[in-house]
Amino acid sequence: MGLGEQLQELYERYNNRSFVHPDPLEFLYNYDYIKDREIAGLIASLLAYGRVRQILKSVSIVLNFIGEPFNYLDLSSKKVIYQDFKNFKHRFTTGEDISSLLYAAKEIINEYGSIGNCFYLSMNKNDDSILPALRKLIKKFGEKIDNRFNSLISIPEGSSAFKRFNLYLRWMVRKDNVDPGGWENISASKLIIPLDVHMYRICCGLNFTNRKQADIKSAVSITNCFKVYAPDDPVKFDFALTRLGMNKDESLNNLFRDCLTT
Repeated sequence: MGLGEQLQELYERYNNRSFVHPDPLEFLYNYDYIKDREIAGLIASLLAYGRVRQILKSVSIVLNFIGEPFNYLDLSSKKVIYQDFKNFKHRFTTGEDISSLLYAAKEIINEYGSIGNCFYLSMNKNDDSILPALRKLIKKFGEKIDNRFNSLISIPEGSSAFKRFNLYLRWMVRKDNVDPGGWENISASKLIIPLDVHMYRICCGLNFTNRKQADIKSAVSITNCFKVYAPDDPVKFDFALTRLGMNKDESLNNLFRDCLTT
């Protein structure tokens, strides 16, 4: 069985919500209204660093407090938002950080109608990937808070892999049994793999990269390798591959062995 067939088999095995918990993605299933889901997804993805138990706790605190995300942002002033979350803490993320994110989201929604529309209007059909549009989106978030980039709103330039933002885009653009989607006017073919250290090691084992850093260049080159097997949806294997180690699935070792012999 070739690598492409093995990847597809893994995708079919793990493309099931029963494998999602514990993952902040599960919070998005609570929101049918896309304008609520995109806000919840932004919060859940950008807080997705550190230990998973703390991630779920922190995301729960924010989402439980705001209730209906779109209505909360629509009805809350900047002063209220910063007051509501002044005592929030998640690892390096302070109350000011999460408040800045929420306020920037509010301002973007006021200007563009939705975060998804802002991102869509940032895209150029000639771009090979969503990277230029992603940098523009992050820059717009930064502009709403006087370019005070923080633990949640990263600096748009530079070599960061933008793992959490790419995770957010995977959730919002793709639609299958795991990813709920919602941004239907954006092609999954241009997504970039959400690259963290764990996925980077897996992709090194698959001989998808020999770069020494898990940066944006590595993320793009790895995505291009996945495009060989799924040109219309190169990020589709992300969820399955990240579950292999968590579930102690021997399939990962089989993949590595096959790559070493080819």
